[in-house]
Amino acid sequence: MTSISRGLSMVRVNVGVADTTFARYDMAKVAIKELEDNSSKINIIRYTVPGVKDLPVASKKLIEEYDCEIVIAFGMPGPEPIDKQCAHQASLGIIGTQILTNKHIVECFVYEDEADTPAELVAMCEDRARKHARNVLRLLFEREWLTGHAGQGLRQGHPDVGPLKP
Repeated sequence: MTSISRGLSMVRVNVGVADTTFARYDMAKVAIKELEDNSSKINIIRYTVPGVKDLPVASKKLIEEYDCEIVIAFGMPGPEPIDKQCAHQASLGIIGTQILTNKHIVECFVYEDEADTPAELVAMCEDRARKHARNVLRLLFEREWLTGHAGQGLRQGHPDVGPLKP
């Protein structure tokens, strides 16, 4: 374990979960269950906002006002070009917030047009939410796991593709 991981593992850590009412599926609920099922070392603080462009400030508030060590931000942009533009703007805001706060904000967006059927979209939402939640725990407590799996083609919301072979 790294010294940061060792230090954090001894205390309960606040984990922020930011999500939106615009989303058509409650990915935060799935992630919260995954977090709770896999760690007794965290306190979860949920902050729901109207849309994806509100996620950067929600994340910043979770970090600065609620003392969260890390945030996972959920969004479900619609299929229209304006939805993708808004999602891009939100992503830029999330990146800026990470830089300003020096904390990870794990962005978990599922676009409505990523799947052909509602059932496929729900499965994608659940898979992506669970895997991002596990990555939040790894960033907090097992960063060496991530290093050990670098370049392995791991995917969230889709099957893993594996590493490229020369």
